[in-house]
Amino acid sequence: MLCFKMLQYRKLPLVLKLFAALLSLWLLSLVSLLNSNWTPSFKLHYDWLEYTEGGSPESECNCSSILQGDQEALDQAKLLTITREFQKRVKIPNEYYINATRDCRQFIKNRKYITFPLSKEEEDFPLAYSMIVHHKVQNFERLLRAIYAPQNLYCIHVDKKADLSVFTAILAITSCFPNVFLVSQSVDVVYAGWPRVQADLNCMADLYNTSKRWKYLLNLCGQDFPLKTNLEMVRMLKTLNGGNSMESERLPPEKKWRVTNAHQIVDGKIQAKGEAKSPSPFNLPIMSGNAYFVASRGYIHSVLYDKRVQALIEWMKDTYSPDEVIWATIQRIPGVPGSTRPNRKYDVSDINALARLVKWQWHEGSQDSIDALYPVCHGNHVREICVYGAGDLPWLLENHHFFANKFDTDTDPIAIYCLERYLRTKALAQLE
Repeated sequence: MLCFKMLQYRKLPLVLKLFAALLSLWLLSLVSLLNSNWTPSFKLHYDWLEYTEGGSPESECNCSSILQGDQEALDQAKLLTITREFQKRVKIPNEYYINATRDCRQFIKNRKYITFPLSKEEEDFPLAYSMIVHHKVQNFERLLRAIYAPQNLYCIHVDKKADLSVFTAILAITSCFPNVFLVSQSVDVVYAGWPRVQADLNCMADLYNTSKRWKYLLNLCGQDFPLKTNLEMVRMLKTLNGGNSMESERLPPEKKWRVTNAHQIVDGKIQAKGEAKSPSPFNLPIMSGNAYFVASRGYIHSVLYDKRVQALIEWMKDTYSPDEVIWATIQRIPGVPGSTRPNRKYDVSDINALARLVKWQWHEGSQDSIDALYPVCHGNHVREICVYGAGDLPWLLENHHFFANKFDTDTDPIAIYCLERYLRTKALAQLE
């Protein structure tokens, strides 16, 4: 048999013989390289997307040890964040973004944005984001960078009363990306008032009309940050089979005044009108939730076009903190795609939903407490919500939620730095 093959080889043209010889040499070289510590060129091609150790003040900390909960590393990080020199160096002024984005190509390269789909699976399952921002451009840009993918779509709502430098910087950033845009109609957002919902509704309509490709819409604020890579979110969303994920529970008695009494906005603040409201349209049961959701395209279609939802929207406009009831209520309306029945057996808490992980101060406690929902905050509190510190990261990453709130580069930039490094390393690992 071997002799027969040799005879066949001798009959081959000289060019083919040379090609066969070169192919054999290449294969032998490849085997030798694979048995060594060689790094293939396709891997080196993506090294520029990795967050390197140097070049940022936060790189002085040990993120690997922090993510493992090492107390010495956490103490060093805490000490670093309170030094004046560090605080001065870590802040990126709005003017930087305005100037840097004059050369978009260089800005995207320097800030290490991912400019290609990391997998076919992600490319075929695009997501849409509604992002509500009013300050802290550095927070916003790092959030955008962490979730950016070219197949996704991003609508940015900048509060009408935001500082001019904030608006200008965010406009400059969005102008560098074809799939990131400012909302067509911005509003003056008022805490606990209807405009907070209207901001999301305006972005919803823009996103829905801009593209028919995206599968799910996630709404964010400027102080959120992801806990999952884009691929992880896509795979988890696929398991929902068109369902939605958000907090939706029976409205507790102590919150019923919010929807039974009429309210109005006066001088930028919401206040009671002293009038009782009529019952909800179609006798819809009003549910309790929060401002954040993971919603299918079908759910968004119902929000924009279902007559029952439109009636509910009109009815909600003079309630207190409607963002904490409207999405949860729509989620329990029969016939809304991805919804569940109003029966309390289908109630979903914020802990069980995918949308957002928030640490409320009154639910914190020690590790051995049977009443505490989560461990004590390692950062500080704003409106009784934990602004996460680096010490919260190990616990955050144990959870299934897509995003966590709140983060602040002014309070603990190391928390964001270590989290974004962790997510980028994980995302690029899938390319190997």
